[in-house]
Amino acid sequence: MTEHRMPSLLDALIPVLFLIGLLVLSVYFYEDNSSLGANQIALLLSAGLAALIGVKNGYNWKTIEQGIVKGISSALGAILILLAVGSLIGTWLLAGTVPTMIYYGLQILEPSIFYFAACLICALVSVSIGSSWTTAGTIGVALIGVANGLGLSPEITAGAIISGAYFGDKMSPLSDTTNLAPAVAGTDLFTHIRHMVWTTTPSFLIALTLFLIIGLMQSSEGDVSTLEGTLSTIDQHFNVSVFTLIPLVLVFAMAIKKFPAFPTIMTGALVGGVFAFVLQPEAISQFIGESDHGAFLNKVDAVWRALFDGFSITTDDESVNDLLSRGGMSDMLNTVWLILCALTFGAVLEHTHMLERLVLSALKMVHGTGSLIVTVVLTCIGINIVAADQYIAIVLPGRMYKAEFQRRKLDSKNLSRTLEDSATITSPLIPWNTCGAYMASTLGVATIAYLPFAFFNLINPLISMLYGLYNFKIERIEDDNEVSAKA
Repeated sequence: MTEHRMPSLLDALIPVLFLIGLLVLSVYFYEDNSSLGANQIALLLSAGLAALIGVKNGYNWKTIEQGIVKGISSALGAILILLAVGSLIGTWLLAGTVPTMIYYGLQILEPSIFYFAACLICALVSVSIGSSWTTAGTIGVALIGVANGLGLSPEITAGAIISGAYFGDKMSPLSDTTNLAPAVAGTDLFTHIRHMVWTTTPSFLIALTLFLIIGLMQSSEGDVSTLEGTLSTIDQHFNVSVFTLIPLVLVFAMAIKKFPAFPTIMTGALVGGVFAFVLQPEAISQFIGESDHGAFLNKVDAVWRALFDGFSITTDDESVNDLLSRGGMSDMLNTVWLILCALTFGAVLEHTHMLERLVLSALKMVHGTGSLIVTVVLTCIGINIVAADQYIAIVLPGRMYKAEFQRRKLDSKNLSRTLEDSATITSPLIPWNTCGAYMASTLGVATIAYLPFAFFNLINPLISMLYGLYNFKIERIEDDNEVSAKA
């Protein structure tokens, strides 16, 4: 049996630096289109280099391949959700659910406070259902449509949606990451949430303030005639009614009741298809075109097509055409490709213990509480980049740093808070991370484009590190002697 050697720091750094170089070259060559294939090749080439280093250290291809399969299988649930969201967008467009949300939103949301309102709405929804992905795939899609209708920036809107969605995801007891972090660190759920209030609240308030300032300073590019034209086009081609919002209410109700994400989203997509069948005969007729299948089978064809290939519409208003033509599982396949390649790279690094080597090397630079908190934050961000999965970025550092927090008599809730302040929050800021790829695909805005405006996600890790450096709200474990002395 071949003995596996622990990789050196150089071994661990070579594939990471190689990947960074290829990704920089990819962006240089292909700019915003780099995630359409170039980044995938960069990730696979880097995974191949990491595998070669693993072979040098005593691993054979069979065991590395098993590690890859295991790494990919851990994200199959997320991939299924991603595909389901594609179907949901397609049928909700056909059913008039998304057009109705856009129609009402254009009349209700004032451009000057739109970014602020978008962030706050997504935060409230995400807290109530515990899912940033569901929030972005439902309310988020509609808000992007409203922004386009008002002539506002889709990039800033995406930043506001993600800021609000991740605030709610982070603070909701229904969220999987909010339950995972304390479980890994060794504290309880509500202690963890109460401790997060100290870093999360100021971060969110600063983000809301920035969105409000931007909204008040930025004038809308859309004029009244354009807005009225958009409303008229939607009203002409869809049956705009509160009844079309029932699929949305159903999805939120199922999420609140803690139904699993995939069946919840897929149920929403299928119910959207039923409502399209009943409420949108004109939209279906326009979507399918001339057919001799008969009225009933035409409707079946339309719903089926919306599920796998999305919805498209042709009107005299090109902006409406662009706004309402999207969705379907096929629209998510490039994102799935990116996720699979990223997880392959991360799995090779984890299975050959290169990630562990990087974390252990980072631990050697820790000298005090402040540097420990900073190191955990940077480690989580780094693993989000190289492993491309927020769950790995929570579990691995949580496991690796737990003993160090105990040795320094730091309460485990400090670790769980830091994991969420970094791993959870920064995952949508990385294009090839499962969360970044999902958000870009769902909202139709490139990760690199919305990144500067995801204020909450950028500010929260900084606040966490500042608290550590200034030893503010860092709770310690009192030993028996200290408790006796106080008594």
